[in-house]
Amino acid sequence: MSRRLDRVNELLRREIGNVIQKDYEWHGKLVTVNEVEVTQDLKEGKVWTSILGGDARPVIDKLNRDHGAIQSKIMKRVVLKSTPVLRFFSDNSAARGVGIVNLLEEVDKLPKAPEEDND
Repeated sequence: MSRRLDRVNELLRREIGNVIQKDYEWHGKLVTVNEVEVTQDLKEGKVWTSILGGDARPVIDKLNRDHGAIQSKIMKRVVLKSTPVLRFFSDNSAARGVGIVNLLEEVDKLPKAPEEDND
């Protein structure tokens, strides 16, 4: 991936995150933008979001329904040759990470096997 595309992805990630935080109320859910992947021609963009504190499906559905409004707000602040059509997806890596940490803590609590004496 080109350096320019990396910068565009990061800029869009920050701006989309700002719009989602300022313009939407999620009622007890924490919604963050983890990553944005735009195509080389800047026509499409995938937005990976984490939703903690409840079911992700209604949040993703609402963001996809409102993608046009979100795009127009973003493009007033970010000037690009082409406005990517944004599609939102759930990224559950944070929840998976918490689950893995919890599993590791459970494993750590299991009784240890006695050490063998190799004399």
